[in-house]
Amino acid sequence: MSMKLSGKVVLITGGSRGLGAATAAAFADQGADVAISYVASEGKAAAVVTGLEAKGVRAAAIQADQGDLTAAGPLMRRVVETFGKLDILVNNAAVAWQGRTIDDPEIDNAAMDRQWAINAMGVIANIRAASKVLPEGGRIISVGSGLGTRVAFPGTTDYAATKAAVVGYSRGAARDLGRRNITVNVVQAGVMDTDMAASSKDKLPPSLLESLAIRRYAEVNEVAAAIVFLAGPDAAYITGSIIDVSGGFIA
Repeated sequence: MSMKLSGKVVLITGGSRGLGAATAAAFADQGADVAISYVASEGKAAAVVTGLEAKGVRAAAIQADQGDLTAAGPLMRRVVETFGKLDILVNNAAVAWQGRTIDDPEIDNAAMDRQWAINAMGVIANIRAASKVLPEGGRIISVGSGLGTRVAFPGTTDYAATKAAVVGYSRGAARDLGRRNITVNVVQAGVMDTDMAASSKDKLPPSLLESLAIRRYAEVNEVAAAIVFLAGPDAAYITGSIIDVSGGFIA
């Protein structure tokens, strides 16, 4: 265990389960103190905190709805008040509502708007708020999707567009914050065995697995490793970049 992030404080949104919880554990293994946010899963968030503290780091769970754009500022302030600072922001919280084409009369437009609020505008609000408290050399990593680059099947227009928006905003933020040596990057994850993926797997075409260069879905630890790498000292000169951890989905 290298402990390359000892003394750092990271905030991971949506950290009570799935990729968020795996990423929190991976940061703790590198010595970072970890804050996670959650919307409603208080019990799961508390269990994650207990597991992190068992690794010998400080940890806290903070309730915040990323779909509420006014929550970003208070969230960052809570982290700073609790840990004394914030070094790394990981935008992980997201939803995936797919399966209907945009001309389907049964499409739930309210759900699509909520998806935009969480996946795109919530991420933007977090980046704006974090940029005001991050120190020189801070890190911002957002979890994207291969669908933000390649929309390989119908019924995923709004989800794909939210992830593409995160890429564009992150590249712009990398330009704005580069003078402070704050890096801004995106990890585009492939389909993973998480609660969110389980709710949409039945809507994915059978040909998806065959389209991958590596014929299996991603493990959460593989995606978490890329996120932690971008937060570490070896990635200090990587910014405005997209790292795909999708088994060759866009190859």
